[in-house]
Amino acid sequence: MNLSHAYGVAPTLEAAERLLLTAVEEGVTHFDTAALYGFGTNEELVGRVLAGHRDRIVLASKCGMTGVDGRRVIDGRPETIRRTADEALARLRTDVIDLYYLHRLDRAVPVEESVGAMAELVKAGKVRALGLSEVSSQTLRRAHAVHPIAALQNEYSLWSRDPEEGTLATTRELGVALVAFSPLARGVLTDAPPDPETLPASDIRRGMPRFGARHYPANLARRAELARLAEKAGISLPQLALAWVVSRGPHVIAIPGTRSTAHLRENLSVLDVEVPGEVLDAAGRVLNAATVNGPRYNEATLAEIDTERGGRAG
Repeated sequence: MNLSHAYGVAPTLEAAERLLLTAVEEGVTHFDTAALYGFGTNEELVGRVLAGHRDRIVLASKCGMTGVDGRRVIDGRPETIRRTADEALARLRTDVIDLYYLHRLDRAVPVEESVGAMAELVKAGKVRALGLSEVSSQTLRRAHAVHPIAALQNEYSLWSRDPEEGTLATTRELGVALVAFSPLARGVLTDAPPDPETLPASDIRRGMPRFGARHYPANLARRAELARLAEKAGISLPQLALAWVVSRGPHVIAIPGTRSTAHLRENLSVLDVEVPGEVLDAAGRVLNAATVNGPRYNEATLAEIDTERGGRAG
């Protein structure tokens, strides 16, 4: 996402290409994009750069939320899903998408209708497996009854705990992978947390309450506690944050985004680090749903979200 959409100024195409190819070289096999990201430009980027490596990767994209006339639009109608899928196949330069998500639930369209259209894509050989994003356990169960759901992508990190209200257990029960996006708290749990005052006006975090003047100082204080905990354990803060996410269960997959090859390698290094359980437990006590300050989205966006907590803090 952050190579083409919503996070400040996008990197040059050359830098983005270099990052993607480095990821392949470092053994990354799962690449996650969406029609929304850059309103199609990220799918084009991924398709162009990774076309020569298609047999080595799992390619995931999303439908149901796209750019229309310069605006973000949620549209889960079957006809829109079919059209978006064909456009994605062309941009991704592939005959089949390995994992295709419904990016957001369209509250005007029953999830059964949206997933039914996606199931038709599977039957047609255009998609191999289906996923959902930012939905509740109830919606997941309804969708799963129409067609097996392979993955649920919800925000999950030390500071965003919605899955613990139901979907963490439900995905485990149903044999669904829980794909955790923003596992590094949108950059806060890295070695260089963002300064909201210097972010471009177009940066998505500008509109997120947790980055506002009312809440951000308290969240940085919690981050500082975590940094001290990581240092004492002999690991970096990003390693601690990612280790905590992947420790939540064997079916939990973290997908940290980055623009930096150095950060890419640091993120991958968590697979080679053993973090003691007591350190992970301590991290969870420092930052959690009760200690984070502010909701993760503003009111308008919260109204679009189907997860159990609706993104509320506390």
